Amino acid sequence: MTSIFDLFSGCGVSAKTKLVCLGSMGESLSPWVRSLNLEHVSPAGSSRSEISRGPAKGADQTLASLRRWFFARKPDAGFVLSDFPATLLQAIVFDEWLDARAETLTAVVVGENADPAVINHYRTLGLLIERPELSAA
Repeated sequence: MTSIFDLFSGCGVSAKTKLVCLGSMGESLSPWVRSLNLEHVSPAGSSRSEISRGPAKGADQTLASLRRWFFARKPDAGFVLSDFPATLLQAIVFDEWLDARAETLTAVVVGENADPAVINHYRTLGLLIERPELSAA
């Protein structure tokens, strides 16, 4: 029996890729991330789109919103998550969400203005890829 054809097999990125971009995407990182055929999620982007609907979200509301998104999506669906986690506490909470669904991240990329504690956390887990490696992808 032949396997189902993977639309992303030729581009090197699986539809199940789970990528986190720490900090904001800079000029060099943004085109690469936008080229991926994955769901792009950013708390900064979602709060900007909801400004007209009410007051700005607080940190707790942002975390709750991301939690709803994370647990509502299909477990095997890939994503690119940017601007989150922004703090070590958020990274630990996000790791707990992943553990609860028996999921793992594919990689973590460092953007601009990323928290060094969060960078070290993902470096320790062996998920961090440096920018020179990114250009080879």
